[in-house]
Amino acid sequence: MWHWGLKERRIFSIVVFGSIVNEGYVNRLDESEEHCIFNRNHNACNYGITVGVLAFLSCLLYLALDAYFPQISSVKDRKKAVLSDIGVSAFWAFLWFVGFCFLTNQWQASKEEDNPLNEGGDAARAAITFSFFSIFTWVGQAFLAYQRFQLGADSALFSQDYMDPSQDSGMPYAPYTNEEDATDAVGTYQQPPPADAFDTETQGYQTQNY
Repeated sequence: MWHWGLKERRIFSIVVFGSIVNEGYVNRLDESEEHCIFNRNHNACNYGITVGVLAFLSCLLYLALDAYFPQISSVKDRKKAVLSDIGVSAFWAFLWFVGFCFLTNQWQASKEEDNPLNEGGDAARAAITFSFFSIFTWVGQAFLAYQRFQLGADSALFSQDYMDPSQDSGMPYAPYTNEEDATDAVGTYQQPPPADAFDTETQGYQTQNY
């Protein structure tokens, strides 16, 4: 359909929530309970995991819509699909921006004594980095979807007069003719000759007896 960077968005979301799930929880040497690597703030880890998983599911949803879009014959449904793509893409770009700022702030506020072995540092930085990349992929998708909407608004795709041929089977397909054309058509029509004409022509013919 019109999706750009769909594969990249899926990969970025997997990296973000996968990094946090696998290595985003650490503990001190004198503790058995694990805490979030981002300043021991569980909200930061939960936010990254939730946004990553939901973004991945959203990509799968629009992947299915991408395959189904050519079969949508209704103009209103096509317009709703494009508008939803614009809104969802802009919404996810905002969520990734918030997530990037949140994770970066909590990572900078983390204390060394909370993670003396520096475990999971690469995973935390990977989550922050790919959160940043995700912002641009979703913004780019929102921009392309908006261009798609503008293109459809200027063409017959989103026109109110557009009618799908498969839904217009009940209407006649006879060409339109005005009154003058109808008059000309009647005027040029010739009636068949009367039956008396044949009798008149045969009167001059005489049979011969042999």
